[in-house]
Amino acid sequence: MLARLSIRDVVLIDRLELEFGNGLSVLTGETGAGKSILLDALGLALGRRAEARLVRHGQEQASVTAEFDIAETHPLWRKLEEHGIASDDGSLMLKRVLGANGKSRAFINDQAISVSLLAEIGAEIIEIHGQFDNQKLMSPSSHIGLLDALGGHQKLLSTVGSAFGCWRDAAVELTRATEALEAAKRDEEYLIHAVDELRAISPEQGEEQRLAKERTMMMHGEKLVEAMNKAASIIGSGAGVERKVRDAMRKLEPVQEKAEGLLDETLKALDDASEKLAQASNELNKAAARVDLDPAVLEQAEDRLFRLRALSRKHNVDVDDLAELTAQLEGQLKQITDGGKHLEQLARAELEAKAAYAKAAEKISDARKKAAAKLDGSVAAELEPLKLGSAHFVSKIESLPGDEAAWGAGGFDKVAFEVSTNPGAPSGPLSRIASGGELARFMLALKVVLAKADPVPTLIFDEVDAGIGGAVADAVGVRLSSLSNDVQVLVVTHSPQVAARGAGHLRVSKSASGADGNVLTTVEVLDVSERTDEIARMLAGEKITSEARAAAQSLLQGAAE
Repeated sequence: MLARLSIRDVVLIDRLELEFGNGLSVLTGETGAGKSILLDALGLALGRRAEARLVRHGQEQASVTAEFDIAETHPLWRKLEEHGIASDDGSLMLKRVLGANGKSRAFINDQAISVSLLAEIGAEIIEIHGQFDNQKLMSPSSHIGLLDALGGHQKLLSTVGSAFGCWRDAAVELTRATEALEAAKRDEEYLIHAVDELRAISPEQGEEQRLAKERTMMMHGEKLVEAMNKAASIIGSGAGVERKVRDAMRKLEPVQEKAEGLLDETLKALDDASEKLAQASNELNKAAARVDLDPAVLEQAEDRLFRLRALSRKHNVDVDDLAELTAQLEGQLKQITDGGKHLEQLARAELEAKAAYAKAAEKISDARKKAAAKLDGSVAAELEPLKLGSAHFVSKIESLPGDEAAWGAGGFDKVAFEVSTNPGAPSGPLSRIASGGELARFMLALKVVLAKADPVPTLIFDEVDAGIGGAVADAVGVRLSSLSNDVQVLVVTHSPQVAARGAGHLRVSKSASGADGNVLTTVEVLDVSERTDEIARMLAGEKITSEARAAAQSLLQGAAE
């Protein structure tokens, strides 16, 4: 709810601090006292259009700050979090600073934001009826949400939303598979040739590195064999190294025991050396046997390596990825063969998902029709006491089950609240009915019925009682008071019957102030005695009579009962 409003240098307002409570607050005052200025100032804080004329004459800027206490469960907190705006205590402060040049700045909780975001958030927490044309109830796009909230359709909405998502996913998968199959068929000839070519060479993972090593070794084969032969000759021929080691061991072994362990490590090292030399000789022979000096073998290795690299360049993949590419292309060919069966499965799945969605959408459509009948009857009951007995309200539901373009996560319904103000006249959108008091009263009737379904916590009615009086004005007051049990309500009124219903009463007045005689608008919070005088003034005019005061007291007493 709106807790505090601070205004600086707006038109005729110098400095003004107001606090608001729960329930119904009324604003009264003579015509021209400045009640509209208060609404203009509040509109600034809500992100409405700013004009340089709103800055008080002689001042460089005007500013308005509106502070709200908002329930933690209100959906606007999620929206604020998306913009990095948070509050520790559930308070929300909207601020607008307007320069004399017409430029303005916007803030939420002291964080600079765009005016468009300020307006978006402002629309979530306050609606002003009777003076502005952009209330949520005036927008048909909001009507389906209000009807669903009134009907308690949350579970049905979840079901239809989930079914819609499943159907769209199935449709997308079918489309992709169809396009893939069509593309594969267009490329079938190429795929057959590419797969045959890859299968002919049958590439293996890591083959390029292995062939490159073998090729390098074979290219230097003669030098390798020559070096290995010489090494083998040195190790094994004549007085080779291995023989010399054995001779040394034979000389030392007979005297090993007499050396008292002095020769143990030497003999062990000579024995290890003999074993290693024998192993080296064996490995050398094996290595020499692996070196193939046949030019044909080298040619075959080079040919395969070059063919693999040519295919790698052709398909723009690494040689090591050719095996995987072969499997992919074989899979695409298999899709052409088996694609028809796969598409049939996907088509059946899409039809099943579509039927499930249609069933869920039909169910919520039926529920909406029931909720619409309930809403229409409830609104009709409110119109007669508000002097709108000739008006007719209808929740128009247009269902389009045959138009898939109209299908969505909320079903295939379009909902619009329509009215006719004269018997026999066709109904039309709310925005086309008469403005002023008639429109505000119509909105009041809707709000009374939709109070619990609409999360907007503060409603302001500007002259909802225009052109009415007596019992009709009292009926308006009763409904405003009833509405304030669910939401905070502020009403600008000239009706004593409405004013008497207020839990709080603010009087707006205009007077000369200061040595320069400037006219300023002020607002006073009235106590019980002052309320009696103000309502008496509204009844009798400038001169308050005892009869008017008695009538005022009677109104206040009746409202309190």
